[in-house]
Amino acid sequence: MTINNQMKYWGIFALVFVLSLWFLGDIMLPYVLGGAIAYFLDPVADRLEALGLSRVVSTVIITLVGVLIFLVGVLAVLPVLVEQTIALFETMPELVRDLRLFISQRFPELLNENSVMHQTLSSIGDVIKEKGGAVLQGVLSSAASVVNLVMLMVVVPVVTFYLLLDWDKMVARVDDLLPREHITVIRSLAAQIDNTLASFVRGMGSVCLILGTYYAIALMLVGLNFGLAVGFFAGAITFIPYIGSLLGGTLAIGLGLFQFWGDWFSLGLVGAIFVAGQIVEGNFLTPKLVGKSVGLHPVWLLFALSVFGALFGFVGMLVAVPIAAVIGVLARFFIGQYTNSYLYTGKAIEAQED
Repeated sequence: MTINNQMKYWGIFALVFVLSLWFLGDIMLPYVLGGAIAYFLDPVADRLEALGLSRVVSTVIITLVGVLIFLVGVLAVLPVLVEQTIALFETMPELVRDLRLFISQRFPELLNENSVMHQTLSSIGDVIKEKGGAVLQGVLSSAASVVNLVMLMVVVPVVTFYLLLDWDKMVARVDDLLPREHITVIRSLAAQIDNTLASFVRGMGSVCLILGTYYAIALMLVGLNFGLAVGFFAGAITFIPYIGSLLGGTLAIGLGLFQFWGDWFSLGLVGAIFVAGQIVEGNFLTPKLVGKSVGLHPVWLLFALSVFGALFGFVGMLVAVPIAAVIGVLARFFIGQYTNSYLYTGKAIEAQED
């Protein structure tokens, strides 16, 4: 098959994929989410099989444990998290007023009525309360209107169970359907994509979960208000190197300044929590669970999440990481092909000159 025909068929496949996301995004959500969870849990099932359990038993055990964790999260953690997040938005104007009072006492020259600082602090509280609360409620109501919660709770576990049960068979079947002419190259690229996704999705997902749990529990033990929300936020954005600890630590210390002013020991504990988290992440968690390089630059990842999220909504954000990994691996492959070609080396030109 000529290169033009191959490009035509692959282009048709890409077009069908994009149109499917565009028109069937909301319907595909439970299946994409179930597939992502099954991919995440496949190594666990393989590990249980290596211990002597059958694939069916391994899948049943993983499903029961997953449902139990989900129920505990929904019943015990999620209501508190939502309550603290909403309360944090509502408290922000008061915190801004306290900040303004603190600055007026310590640095009165910064709050000259004609200064930019004064105008900013005067309006930021109302903006946060109006816009922040509206954004949060809009996200919640939009998610509730787009996604049928009952359908998610029923369909996602079922999809995950069957995909996890037959994962190895599906991979083998797809491998049988690969074009024989390019099977070596496709297998190599697929292995690189899988390594990238495994490092990022499984590795960084585990790191985010561990650090988010650590931050939330530690901050609540210290007694910081909104500790659960701050810890969840810091853990959720840990996939961006240093940003999770930086933003989470800044938010936690900022809240601690108002709550623990004068109690420097408690405030120091808040800072120490994030310093310890950063040390553990950089020296133990990330090297062990993610590896030295996942092949996904943070800027490229954020760009992919922004673009696919804007175009295809929540489903687009779910597929953004795999697609970013595919594009990254393909880009490195084509760069390698280019640097080994006559176009780059100039060997053809040298041969003609000789």
